[in-house]
Amino acid sequence: MSAYSSVFPLSLQNEQSLKPPRHRHCAVTVHKLKNTADDSSQLTGAKCGMADFGLYSYQEEVVERALQGENVVIWLPTGGGKTRAAVYVAKRHLETAPQAKVVVLVNKVHLVDQHYTKEFKPRLGRNYTLVPVSGESEAKDFFGKVVQDSDVVICTAQILYNALTNAEETKHVELSDITLLIVDECHHTHKESAYNKIMRCYVVKKLRGEGPLPQILGLTASPGTGGAKTLEKAVEHVLQICANLDSAIVSTRNCAPELKEKVPRPKKTFDIVEDRPEDPFGNHLRAMMHAIHEYMNLPSDFPLRECGTQEYEADVVILEQRGVREDNRRLAQCALHLRKYNDALLVNDTLRMMDAYGSLDDFYATKSTAAIDGTDHFLVGLFHDNQADLRRLARDARYENPKMAKLESVLLKQFGPGVQSRGILFCKTRKSTHCLNDWVLTNRALQAAGIEADILTGAGNGITYMTQREQADTIGSFRQGTLNLLISTSVAEEGLDIPECNLVVRYGLLTNEIAQQQAIGRARAQDSQYSVVALKGGREERREITNEYLERLTAEAIAQVQGMGHREFRRKITDLQQQAVINRRVAESCEAEKRSRYSAASIQLLCRNCFKSVASGSDIKLIDNAHYVNVNPDFKKHYRVGVQVSLEKTFEDWEPGRIISCNNGNCKMDWGFELKYREIALLPNLAIRNFALETPDGRMTVKKWKNVLFTAENFSFAQYCQDNFPDLD
Repeated sequence: MSAYSSVFPLSLQNEQSLKPPRHRHCAVTVHKLKNTADDSSQLTGAKCGMADFGLYSYQEEVVERALQGENVVIWLPTGGGKTRAAVYVAKRHLETAPQAKVVVLVNKVHLVDQHYTKEFKPRLGRNYTLVPVSGESEAKDFFGKVVQDSDVVICTAQILYNALTNAEETKHVELSDITLLIVDECHHTHKESAYNKIMRCYVVKKLRGEGPLPQILGLTASPGTGGAKTLEKAVEHVLQICANLDSAIVSTRNCAPELKEKVPRPKKTFDIVEDRPEDPFGNHLRAMMHAIHEYMNLPSDFPLRECGTQEYEADVVILEQRGVREDNRRLAQCALHLRKYNDALLVNDTLRMMDAYGSLDDFYATKSTAAIDGTDHFLVGLFHDNQADLRRLARDARYENPKMAKLESVLLKQFGPGVQSRGILFCKTRKSTHCLNDWVLTNRALQAAGIEADILTGAGNGITYMTQREQADTIGSFRQGTLNLLISTSVAEEGLDIPECNLVVRYGLLTNEIAQQQAIGRARAQDSQYSVVALKGGREERREITNEYLERLTAEAIAQVQGMGHREFRRKITDLQQQAVINRRVAESCEAEKRSRYSAASIQLLCRNCFKSVASGSDIKLIDNAHYVNVNPDFKKHYRVGVQVSLEKTFEDWEPGRIISCNNGNCKMDWGFELKYREIALLPNLAIRNFALETPDGRMTVKKWKNVLFTAENFSFAQYCQDNFPDLD
């Protein structure tokens, strides 16, 4: 069971009682429908508009309640045309609601331009003003003015949240400025996502009776079960998503056969392989790891789980943190190196042996000149002493990963000379995409089959990331047919406008049911195949089977929610919303208490690699609620500068400088980069994960600045200029 065969939502005759209160436009729209001279002609006109717009009957069915001003989440499978349906709702809203203002939220930057170019601009651009806004566009700097002057704004959720919380007039936006808020991929409206922060503002205003509030239209291929394994808990999760969005969830029932026809499910195959009978390369890695275990004096109260597993990785992460806390550099460094060996075992399980060897070789190439003490000499020496044996074993074709041969077989069944096929190969990491792309390029059989492959990963900074332009170029080449195989991380699972594929392969992946359904939805060509290449009885096979169960459980949970009486549903939603507000207040109180546990002056920052004390917490200031910088001019003696940081996008008040790293002997630990603020202040911007914190109660580590136990004061640009450039006065 899935979105194809769900139960029809709450009876339309009860829709009025389900509407969120005080929607400025909802009452007007319903009034128009109910008080015209001919109600039936008004509804018929809307129906004709749907047909002219090119909606299928199942899309018409799911937008009915939204057209009457109700808050709804549309649940349709990937490829079912959720965005097209949303454009139609936006069109009707702009035509009927006074002072209509539509904002479309997306959760990834590349979706801003995609929705603008592919869907909204072609269908609304002739009669309405549309503006796309992301963190890369200058329009974000006067977003309030953009919203004021536009009919439709398409932006990332973070842009809108920043505007809701920014007091500056040109940037500020109120929810009351918006009449229709469309939330794409709305299953992300949970926890601390930007979507949920926006909807918290909405819910608080709703519960206080403040208005007017925008109509909400959510779009999702699956809300998932939230990790629940029982129907009761899955229903709770779906209700929580509905509460977060203040919406009912709707899907098609009457037109389910048409949905199946227009959005066919691919043929699913489990392409299972037996484990390799011998693995001398992996065994050699394990022997080296045991040598490190002995050298590090592994604590007797901390038994490590099996090498080459995610559980082992979790163990050594904890060990590294313990080593830092206990001022035990041997324990901390050995744990870090063991994690790299474990990564190599995981690569060996999924990719080629040479890929696993290469990951270690690259790591130790940076460590050979950064030895600080005997621990470093032992760890680097151990690798160098075994390097030749590892390289020899990695090149022995007799022991190659059998999954690679199976993957080759799956690809060759779909590709061949003169065969027009398109495929996506999903894998876990950016590193994996590069390794698999290299494998395709050097595999004679795959090249003879005419496979033209390239990678598609998330945007960001660094060697293994792609820029937004590179993403767009790759997808463009795939759409035009220059490329016929994308080797992708999860970035291609959700939202991207990618052509119909004959083949989707999931390779070495452990993900939830939402990601699985998104991936399945990419195989939309007729007679397409969805392949799971996995080890017999392995984690990937078990997870895929579990996800199939969770997909059915999601549909059952949605059906149960849709079958609730309208008063019961609204009562549950209101209860969940009130509880969420209370929980948030408690969490904010706890966070404030945590941030005031220590004074900033009582905290010392230590390099996480060499443990040298380099700064006081009182040296740290917060710029624009985003960047933690060290304002003490004496801090410069503790770091060296490296290459210039290059970012694809630009920012209003700052630009990146050079990478900074620890200057204590051979340490060279990466600390962050210099930040040039307002073209004057050049300040070290610190990544707290690369430091340890010495507190009055002992040493600790944190991943993010929000987890530190002291409060950093806001940066004063005027004070900085006065302290550093007194002659300017």
